Amino acid sequence: MEETVLLRNVGVPNSHEIDVYIERGGYQALPKVLKELKPADLVTLVKESGLRGRGGAGFPAGVKWSFLPPGVFPRYLVCNADEGEPGTFKDRVLIEQDPHGLIEGIIISSYACQVEHAFVYIRGEYVFGADRLDRAVEQAYDRGYLGENIQGSGYNLELTVHRGAGAYVCGEETGMLTSLEGDRGHPKLKPPFPAAEGLYRKPTVINNVETLFNVPFIVLNGAAWYKGFGTEQSPGIKLFSISGHVKKPGVYELPLGTSLHSLIYDYAGGPLDDKPIKTVIPGGSSTPMLPPDVVETVTLDYEAIAKAGSMLGSGAVIVIGQGTCIVRVVERLAEFYRHESCGKCLPCREGTDWMYLILHRLEHGKGCEGDIELLLDICDNMSGKTFCPLGDAALGPVRSSIALFRDEYQDHIRETRCPV
Repeated sequence: MEETVLLRNVGVPNSHEIDVYIERGGYQALPKVLKELKPADLVTLVKESGLRGRGGAGFPAGVKWSFLPPGVFPRYLVCNADEGEPGTFKDRVLIEQDPHGLIEGIIISSYACQVEHAFVYIRGEYVFGADRLDRAVEQAYDRGYLGENIQGSGYNLELTVHRGAGAYVCGEETGMLTSLEGDRGHPKLKPPFPAAEGLYRKPTVINNVETLFNVPFIVLNGAAWYKGFGTEQSPGIKLFSISGHVKKPGVYELPLGTSLHSLIYDYAGGPLDDKPIKTVIPGGSSTPMLPPDVVETVTLDYEAIAKAGSMLGSGAVIVIGQGTCIVRVVERLAEFYRHESCGKCLPCREGTDWMYLILHRLEHGKGCEGDIELLLDICDNMSGKTFCPLGDAALGPVRSSIALFRDEYQDHIRETRCPV
């Protein structure tokens, strides 16, 4: 894209201040909504745009909003800013550089869902971003964009910024709600789903930062404009965090359906030191690795990545170059999931621990015959059997790395060392 939409204010001096945001066209969609659209009209508009959740699942946002049971109040909207997936840092850029864009998206989405109290659950490590967001919320209250009778419309909205305490599991929606309620951030059993019984046992909509950030642009430009980007099934624009062995890691805004090759070579400058690519993780650390030949053919949309054998997820692309030990990479990821498991359910608590221990001994020259099969057996005993998706997330790098690089695992066992 020659001109950015979501990242239009990034890099602009004082872009986090309300006056700069307004000067650059901010808070224009909100009065249009309050004057011209009913909540149901707005839900229909977002449905027609095809906007899909940008947190990882890719579920249509407008459809999610329509799941709220009619006539049940109060109801809540929670913005999921607990961006803890390794490799993912797109929401951080939006929060730090353009917090009012997020606030305007939250206000409009809350109006659509007839919500009068919204929350931002922000990752505890994002101290700078949370400070900026707090200031932006205060400015929005002072200018009449939050609080009672917003812009004379009769609509009221309170917005609370809640800081997490550094738990990855709170990125899972029910774990986040439990934390918001003041308890330990353990996931809840579903059903009931949050749309029916969420925060304080009331109907609750949960959307990712980037999802909500898109909404004002859809209001201003229309559903047809938004569907002009991307593919038929994956419409719109998307932020991609790219890291690993590339020359220019960062956050790039591209239409869905852009080739993975273009992201790596045209935007991220190509592989670091011009080394050949060994594998790519396309959607955050939990998504299965892809072989290097896929880089030349696959496009960055939900359907194409799924067909290739992985998931687009949060759009966090991690490039791994030749000369990197895959067992070491997977050991490090397994250590993360082991550390972040809340311990509530046995398959995840025990499974993540044993996966790490086996990978650790493989990497340190103490692997045994049968360790590969044992790892896969542990994966089978975790898959679909854990209380929340964290257990399944831990399986992606293990299973896919064995499928693609089984010889490398066997070399670790045979040579009783890391051969890389």
